[in-house]
Amino acid sequence: MSDHVDHVMEQWALQGVDLDVSPMAVVGRIKRLAQIIESELRVTYNQHAIDAAAFDVLATLRRSPPPHQLTPAELMRAAMVTSGAITQRLDRLEGRGLISRDRRHGDGRSIRVSLTPEGRELIEGALKDNFATQGRILAGLTPAQRERLGKDLRRLLQTLGDA
Repeated sequence: MSDHVDHVMEQWALQGVDLDVSPMAVVGRIKRLAQIIESELRVTYNQHAIDAAAFDVLATLRRSPPPHQLTPAELMRAAMVTSGAITQRLDRLEGRGLISRDRRHGDGRSIRVSLTPEGRELIEGALKDNFATQGRILAGLTPAQRERLGKDLRRLLQTLGDA
C-alpha cells in the first residue's frame, strides 16, 4: 500500500530529475510521523491543561531521583532550551502552584525546583495518559518491530552527533 511519500517520489521519478530522492522515503516519513505524534500528544497534554513545555519540566522533575528536585540549570540542560525559556516555564508552573523554587540552606544563590503535591498529582495523570497515547501511536507495530525501529533511530541520531 502506498502513501503520500511514495506519491511524491513517483512524481520526482516522472520528471526525470537526476537526483537521488531515496532519502525522502525515510526523512519524509519521519517528518510526517513527528507531525502526527506532536498532534496526538498535544491532545493528551490539553486534557491536563498543560502544554509540551510544561509536561517536559514536570516529567523531568518526576523522573529525577527523590526528592525530585533539580536546579534551573539542570532543567535547562534536560530541556535543551535557553535560560530565558526555562525561567518563563518555571514562572508559569510556579504561578499555577505546580512547582516551588526554594533557596538551598546555607547558599542563597542556589535554587532548587521541586514538584508541589498538586504538580505531582498532575504529572502522574499526564504521564499515564502520555504513555497510553504513545502506545496507541505504535499499536500497529509488534514489540520486535518497535525494538528494531528504536535501535535504528538511535543509530541514526548517533550518526548525527546526538548521543
